[in-house]
Amino acid sequence: MQDSGDHNPGLPDQVWQAVRSPARQAVLDRLPYADLLDDPDFDRLTRLAAGLFGAPVSLLSLVDVDRQRFPSRLGIEERETPVSLSFCAHAIAAGSDVMVVADATADRRFSGNALVTGPHRVRFYVGAPLVVDGEPIGTLCVLDRLPRAHPNSQLVEQLSLLAGLASSLFSLKERTRSGAMAQRALDREEKRRALALEAASLSSWVWEVRTGRVECDASLPVLFGMKAAKLMRARKFFHAIDRRDVRLADSRFRQALEISDDYFGEYRVRHVEPARWLAARGRVIERDTEGRPLLVFGVNYDITERKTSEERQRLLLRELNHRVKNTLATVQALASQTVRHARDPREFLEAFSSRLQALGVAHGLLSDREWRGIALRDLLRLEITPFDDEKNPRVRLDGADAYLSPDQALGLGMVTHELASNALKYGALSVPMGAVDLSWKIEGRDPSRRLKLAWREIGGPSVSRPDREGFGMILIRRGLDKIISSQVRHEFGLNGVVAEISLPLECGAT
Repeated sequence: MQDSGDHNPGLPDQVWQAVRSPARQAVLDRLPYADLLDDPDFDRLTRLAAGLFGAPVSLLSLVDVDRQRFPSRLGIEERETPVSLSFCAHAIAAGSDVMVVADATADRRFSGNALVTGPHRVRFYVGAPLVVDGEPIGTLCVLDRLPRAHPNSQLVEQLSLLAGLASSLFSLKERTRSGAMAQRALDREEKRRALALEAASLSSWVWEVRTGRVECDASLPVLFGMKAAKLMRARKFFHAIDRRDVRLADSRFRQALEISDDYFGEYRVRHVEPARWLAARGRVIERDTEGRPLLVFGVNYDITERKTSEERQRLLLRELNHRVKNTLATVQALASQTVRHARDPREFLEAFSSRLQALGVAHGLLSDREWRGIALRDLLRLEITPFDDEKNPRVRLDGADAYLSPDQALGLGMVTHELASNALKYGALSVPMGAVDLSWKIEGRDPSRRLKLAWREIGGPSVSRPDREGFGMILIRRGLDKIISSQVRHEFGLNGVVAEISLPLECGAT
C-alpha cells in the first residue's frame, strides 16, 4: 500500500480524515493483498451479495489513501480505481452503518463522479463496511446501473452479515499467513539449530523427570550404541554408561537435580568398541512448587578424540620421564668414561660436547616423532651431516626403509656419530679422496628379521688398531648393549675402518 501523505485527492474533509487514519492504514499494510486476489472464498461472497440484490456488479473493496482495490469483483474488469471516485470511502466515513445510494445522479456527493457520468453509469450503491481489528478497511458492496428504491432492512442486514463474514475471513487469512510465516521461520530456525548441532557433533535432549521420558535428537541413542530414536526412557541411557563411570555420573546428576541445577559429566559408553567417551551438559529449567525437578534440558557430545589424546599425552609423559632418567644415566656414563680416557681437559670438552650433540640429535628426532621410533635413513643423515660436505658429499647412504625403536635409535645414533668422528680425524674423511659407504639391508622374516648395517671407508689412509683403546672404541663396541641380540664387528684395514652392526627389527618396522 502507498501513502500519499497529507495530500487530499479531492474527498470531503471528513471522508479524507477517515481514509488517512494511521490505525486503519496499519491494518491494511498487514494484509497480504497479492494472496487475496481471486480468492475463491471471497469470490463466493461477492456472488452471494450480487445474487441477494439481483445486481449486476458486486465488489470486495479495500480503500487506501490513493486508490481503492478490488481483490474480488463481479461485473467489472478494473482491479482498482482512484480513491477520489470511491463510494466506499464515504461508506467508511459513515461508520458502521450500511451506506445506501438509491440514485447517484440525485446525490450531490456523487452526481459529478466519473463512475456515474462515465461508461460505468453507476446509479445504485449499497456498501457494508469491512471491519478488521476494529478498523474499517473497505466494503462489501453491490452496484446497479439503474436507480432503485431503498432496500428493505432485511436485505441490508443480510449484506451486513456477509460483510462481517468477509471481515472474519480477512482476519483468519491474515493470521493463517502470519502463522505460516512463523512456522517457516521456526522450520528455518530448527534446521539452523540442527545444522549447528551436527557441525558441533552435539545431540540435544529434554528429560521429563516425573515420567522418565527423554525426547531427543535421533543421533543421541546412536552415541550410546543404540538404534536411532527420538523418544527413549531415561533409564536406558543410564544403563548404557560404563560401570566404571556410572557412580560418578549418577552422583553429579543427583547433585544437579537437588542442589545446583547445572550438570556436567564425562563417561564411557558400555559395550561400544572401540571405546567411546561422551560428555554431557544439562540444566534443570523447571521445578514444581516444592522444588522438585520437572524438566531438564541438555546435550551430549563425543569426546573420544580428546580423551585419547589426553591418554596419549600421559603415556608420552611417562615415557619421557623414563627416557630422561635413562638419558641422564647415559650422560653421566659418557662424562665418566670420557674423563677417564681423555689426556687433558680440552680433549675432554671436545669429545664430551660432540657426544652430547649426537645424543641430542637422536633425542630431537624421537621427540618430533613422539617417541614412536624414527626412520633409519633420517637418523643416519642427521648424524653424518656435521662430518660431510653438502656440496660434495662423501658419505653414501644405501638401503631399504626401516624404522627403529627409541633405544635402537639412541644407540645406533651414538655409534654412527663415533664412527664418523673417527673417520674425520683419522680415517677416510680425513683425506680429500676418501669416502664412506654406509649401507644396510633387512634379512629374515617376522618375528626374526634383522637389520644389518655396514660402514666401509674407501680411499682413506691405512689404519691400525691403537695400542690404547679409547672411549670412542668402547662406545662403538658397547653402544648397543641395551638392545638384546645386537652385535658390532669393528675392524681396521688398509683403506680405513670397517664396521658391521646387526640388530633385531620389530615386527612391521618398515
